Amino acid sequence: MTTPDIAARRVLGACAALMVGALTLTACGGSANATDDGKGGKDSPKTSTAKISISAKDGSTGASINATGVKVGDGRLTDVKMTVAGSGQTVPGAISADGRSWKPKAQLERGTKYQIAATAKDSGGRTAAANSIFTTVSSSNSFIGTYTPDNGSTVGVGMPVSFTFDKSITDKKAVQSHITVNSSSGQQVAGHWFGDRRLDFRPQEYWKAGSKVTLNIALDGVQGAKGVYGVQKKTVSFTVGRSQVSTVDARSQTMTVVRDGKTFKTVPISAGSPQHTTYNGQMVISEKFVQTRMNGSTVGFGGEYDIADVPHAMRLTSSGTFIHGNYWYNKGNPPFGREGTSHGCVGLADVQGAQGDTQAKWFFDNSLVGDVVIVKNSPDSTVSPDNGLNGWNMSWSAWTAGSAA
Repeated sequence: MTTPDIAARRVLGACAALMVGALTLTACGGSANATDDGKGGKDSPKTSTAKISISAKDGSTGASINATGVKVGDGRLTDVKMTVAGSGQTVPGAISADGRSWKPKAQLERGTKYQIAATAKDSGGRTAAANSIFTTVSSSNSFIGTYTPDNGSTVGVGMPVSFTFDKSITDKKAVQSHITVNSSSGQQVAGHWFGDRRLDFRPQEYWKAGSKVTLNIALDGVQGAKGVYGVQKKTVSFTVGRSQVSTVDARSQTMTVVRDGKTFKTVPISAGSPQHTTYNGQMVISEKFVQTRMNGSTVGFGGEYDIADVPHAMRLTSSGTFIHGNYWYNKGNPPFGREGTSHGCVGLADVQGAQGDTQAKWFFDNSLVGDVVIVKNSPDSTVSPDNGLNGWNMSWSAWTAGSAA
């Protein structure tokens, strides 16, 4: 027999159970108040879960000119606008195919103030935004290395990789260790410092003909001196062409061109006069000009000569030694191959205007930047290894002794 109190409690319990069930059914049925309509429903986040990250923090200075960009987590970028602060000039850039990142299309300028405004959406369509105004590393606090050869070029077997930095480098090991040079030939490549602004790389012997050389520059952010940081980050590659080594004999006044180990041609030349002898040694063609001006006053000869249209000129030293065409030689001089009459250059028979079928034009057309020209039997000294791209005049042990890595 049930007492009145017990019966009452059972009725109340049943009612409570029905209420809980009703609540449960309402929740499963998707009440409008519980869904996320992008306006902040009570069971969903009111803000976007997309997290935008701009590499250059707002208000920062010394930002990278290479690595500055935008990334997003838990979402996709919808718009990124980068401008030069103050002028409003737009900096072109592109969002990646997956919408997760954005970067400028070109390297930024040093010492420049920029602004980035980015927006993104998460999977629920909620928008997030981020902004940053920053300044890139200044010229006074950064260094750049001008290098040769150029990306995609084809060069001769004697062409070194040569860097000239616009600031003095005190931490040579840090800088050199962030530049790597590798050849498909498998040749060992070593660096050598000439002073504190120039760093060259070469193998022990000339590059193997037909090999591909890859230069990886990872100097962005590397401290080269106190308060001075690198800003370069790129990969460069070049191809070594056929082997050509030409030997100038100052005694016989001839030049023998050897192509891939075989004598290609021997031509008469005119080397330096007894008063202005030509350097001995291995010299590398570093520049080529169909015509150029040669003024003696720029290389210490005063007003002895100033020729506005020297034809088929190829530079061998930074101090002014060229192998070039000579159209004025025949005025009172014996034929080429008889006597040295120059101020230290190597002359080949040519005509004014760089036209016609001449010895100089033939050699010019058959030469590459990076080809080797060896001078022997001259009464002069051997060319200094840092006078042009002429590190081949240094023994391998001396070369590697000048490495900081």
